[in-house]
Amino acid sequence: MPKDYLKNPPLAEDEMMAAIDIGSNSFHLAIARLDHGEVRKVVSMSEKVQLAAGLDENNILGAAAEKRGLECLSRFVARLDSVPPERIRVVATNALRQAKNANDFITRANKILPKPIEIIAGREEARLIYLGVSHTNASSDKRLVVDIGGGSTEFIIGQEFDPLLTESLQMGCVAFTQKYFADGLITKEAFNNAISAARKEVLAINGRYQKTGWSSVVGSSGTIKAVRNVLVSKGWADEQERITYKGVKKLEKLLLKIGNVDDIELEGVKEHRKAVFPAGVAVLRAVMKVLGIETMVYSDGALREGVMYDMLGRFASEDVRDRSVLALIKRYSGDKKQAKQVVKTSRSLFEQVKEKLGLSTEDGDLLRRAASLHEIGLAIAHSGYHKHSAYLVEYSDIPGFSQVDQKRMAQLMLNHRRKLKADMLEQACIIGGDSLVYLCLLLRLAVLAHHSRSEHELPKLGLKVIDNNRWQITVGESSEHYTFLLSDLHTEIEQFAKWGVKLDVVDGSVIEA
Repeated sequence: MPKDYLKNPPLAEDEMMAAIDIGSNSFHLAIARLDHGEVRKVVSMSEKVQLAAGLDENNILGAAAEKRGLECLSRFVARLDSVPPERIRVVATNALRQAKNANDFITRANKILPKPIEIIAGREEARLIYLGVSHTNASSDKRLVVDIGGGSTEFIIGQEFDPLLTESLQMGCVAFTQKYFADGLITKEAFNNAISAARKEVLAINGRYQKTGWSSVVGSSGTIKAVRNVLVSKGWADEQERITYKGVKKLEKLLLKIGNVDDIELEGVKEHRKAVFPAGVAVLRAVMKVLGIETMVYSDGALREGVMYDMLGRFASEDVRDRSVLALIKRYSGDKKQAKQVVKTSRSLFEQVKEKLGLSTEDGDLLRRAASLHEIGLAIAHSGYHKHSAYLVEYSDIPGFSQVDQKRMAQLMLNHRRKLKADMLEQACIIGGDSLVYLCLLLRLAVLAHHSRSEHELPKLGLKVIDNNRWQITVGESSEHYTFLLSDLHTEIEQFAKWGVKLDVVDGSVIEA
């Protein structure tokens, strides 16, 4: 797969970058500059929005929570004047993963934000958290990282900068507050119920994690920071100011004695965290008990730092998405030669029409990766393999990709062969707009050009966009190895018409003669 195709320009020293983390409990903004290869934060903002608290029993996000979120994002955007849009990423986690009407919020938020929101899957969130922790706390140890969020808790075992095992469990301080501490009372029954529910979740992953093993434990997130601060202030941390299991048990007893979240007055627990603090302590106690954790250090690096280091990797041509694509090809025994040919042709077609169609560098990257993966469904069955490819791409955990990225790629897979339908056009428009429709058509042409799977050089293909609804493809002098290319392209005229594009196929050898 060509690495030089549509690179992002490298990030220069002192150039600014930013990440917005739309969490289930809090929204975070971090603005940083590159300093000798390291990300140095220059602005950090955090607001308690509690999106997860705005989800009803049917996982519908309420208007009040949506309003809080949009107002917060407006305040964040006011701080982003110095950061170019291409140096910004906005990621959303569990609350928007769960919300059935997430698209309503995202549509309104995207009108405010300089870059679209990316909803990331739980394991991708875990990978990015580990990236943030590993760059903030350098170590060669095999580490277990635990991040207790508002709606989910992430578990990662990794070594140096590489995550080895990632998992995301449906338990968090906001979600558990609603379930077990909704009335604000801190009772033994509430604590026991919360700990029991968390234990069940953690037991499901315990076997795999114990088998992999770790030598040290790191905690990130506001919950763990607050717990550490209280334990240090009370003298319940160890001599290295680490969280201890004994200290967490003492904290539980103290909270039970306090009895109500409104009466929590503990050094290190901010006003906005009081309501969700007992639930966070219950989750942490269950995690430490089940996994046998006696001590845990705190790391300030987390998701937003991980997002920026991931972005830095993309600028430096060390994009994890490309490694993920290669891993998928290997896993499903893809035909690398065929993929390389289709990538090369799709690149050529893209370059010829990108300006006329208003396509971006990111669109080109998406097309390249889809061209690399379009045949992975053959590992399941030849019949309808494009549907299998689409399914694998949309529903696999693929490091580096947001859920929207995967849906867009799946659309490219789904429409790269066979008949095009009007309802499929509507679906592609909803997921990725006109640009995704154009990419689907470009991939169809590239795949069709290599239908014969010949290793001989392809005739020159010239693609011209007369206007967005009329394309002209010219085929240079054809060899015996591409006898049917012109006739194959003529069959596409009918398919393109179904999606509102008039395709003209021109025999270049006749023109030259």
